[in-house]
Amino acid sequence: MVQDRNMGAPRRVVEVVQDRHGNLIEIFDPPFYRKEFEDAYRFIIDDYLVAPKEIGLFLPCAVRKPYSQSPSHKLFRGIIDGVLDPKDYHIVIFGTCGTVPAELECMYPFRNYHYMLGKTTDGRIRRDFHRIEVYRLKGYLEKTQDAYRHRLAYCIGPFRKAMVEASEETGIVVDLLPSDPMIERLYDIDCPFPEGSLSMQGYIDEFREGLVRLSRSLAGSSRT
Repeated sequence: MVQDRNMGAPRRVVEVVQDRHGNLIEIFDPPFYRKEFEDAYRFIIDDYLVAPKEIGLFLPCAVRKPYSQSPSHKLFRGIIDGVLDPKDYHIVIFGTCGTVPAELECMYPFRNYHYMLGKTTDGRIRRDFHRIEVYRLKGYLEKTQDAYRHRLAYCIGPFRKAMVEASEETGIVVDLLPSDPMIERLYDIDCPFPEGSLSMQGYIDEFREGLVRLSRSLAGSSRT
């Protein structure tokens, strides 16, 4: 048994593999079923203080850990930092990891798993992911209802569906990018992932434009 420094609870390590980036990976099955992830989620919901910001930015989790070092997140963060002032926004990572304030990305177990939902063809697992992620997103949206004035989620696929349902069930508005028309335009039924990647240029252009609109909205409200 290994004592976890962040969560204060012992965990059983069955197998540990070091990836090429130096992360110790010990979880290879769907993480959303695991007690470690529910315990971490409950810590975030019940005990962690989320500092108020103008904007909550929701980004999907990435295969490479920590998330901020993944190629996609480096791209996203470069665009964000080119448009918004860091004092105005807070990044939240969501997906198979649950809902994770970005500053906690190195907390166990968020950099100790390797899993890709997109490669899963088991319908039961995908339905379970949706149910669990909607529950976790609802909890986070309700916890931070007064923490953000604006919320923007950049997502496609199952993560987007979960965010849409969580927003509808809580009544807390979350703007979504890319737009549905852009997703339809880039959709390729012959690809393994028909909606493509959030790093595709059409999606990225809309993301940047959406951030610019948010920035202008903040500037306008500060003058009134």
